[in-house]
Amino acid sequence: MAKVAFLGLGVMGYPMAGHIAKAGHDVIVYNRTAAKAEKWVGEHGGKSALTPKEAAQDCDFVFACVGNDDDLRSVVTGEDGALQAMKAGSVFIDNTTASADVARELSALAAEKEIGFLDAPVSGGQAGAENGVLTVMVGGDEATFKKAEPVIDCYARMIGLMGPTGSGQLAKMVNQICIAGLVQGLSEGIHFAQNAGLDVEKLIGVLSKGAAGSWQMENR
Repeated sequence: MAKVAFLGLGVMGYPMAGHIAKAGHDVIVYNRTAAKAEKWVGEHGGKSALTPKEAAQDCDFVFACVGNDDDLRSVVTGEDGALQAMKAGSVFIDNTTASADVARELSALAAEKEIGFLDAPVSGGQAGAENGVLTVMVGGDEATFKKAEPVIDCYARMIGLMGPTGSGQLAKMVNQICIAGLVQGLSEGIHFAQNAGLDVEKLIGVLSKGAAGSWQMENR
């Protein structure tokens, strides 16, 4: 089993880290709100850290699931960032939905320290995280991907290597574009149904079982 740090215990990160712990890995967690990290330790065991640097010490894999590019930089770089403590040969896996540019930027910094980096945003929402069935779109080199894949698999149903660094984030952008189109079409359809006097709840119940059905229709 591996020694794993998980940075960021939001609605996605909290259960994702839990699945890694349940698989038997030695997990240490960090969250900006320390009480959240202590709560996680109370439920799953392991340890909590006061900084990303402390969490990353001697770990084989460091995961992050935070809000945006700036949040990601804050846990990776700087005096208390994870890169200050990660050992050569370890791997940083970023599950944040961030930009391809920041993925390339942080990957280059990691490479200077002989640390692997994967941008690995996820799709499936809170329910997917809680049930351990997320889809993970990964960018990075194949050797690093193969090394980290067994740990990523703890919270995933589908893991795909999309290409070099940044490709995971670009794939997530495509995912979001497709979702936007689905939501727009669903909104237009419901608006039409309401104006036509149809029972929307009954309509969705029927449509969701036909060709118009989608994850968005049933979950959003």
